[in-house]
Amino acid sequence: MNYDQDIRSLWRGKCTVTVRKSVLDSETSRTVQIEEPVYTDEPCRISYAAEVPAERTDDGAYRKKQSIVLFIDNALSIPPGSKITVTQNGVTEDYEMSGVPSVYSHHQQINLELFGGWT
Repeated sequence: MNYDQDIRSLWRGKCTVTVRKSVLDSETSRTVQIEEPVYTDEPCRISYAAEVPAERTDDGAYRKKQSIVLFIDNALSIPPGSKITVTQNGVTEDYEMSGVPSVYSHHQQINLELFGGWT
């Protein structure tokens, strides 16, 4: 039995990891920010879980918090601040890391949150 293959057989998603970097624009001689993919079409899986109870906001409404976890190859080094674009089950969404990856012998798990834009 190959545990590595077994766990990866559950990965139905693909992700692209993108970083933002500074480069010199040769036309304007100004430093500009560009997005550069670090990894493309990496097999992965997103898992969702609602955290209960719902949280009450200042305006009296209730908001559910959702826990989002990315399962991906443990050999990949995803830089902090990266944008992680995941397509799974026909849905594409942009995320960012919200914690330090938990690295295991056959995979790593990364807590995510919805991408809020580059800082």
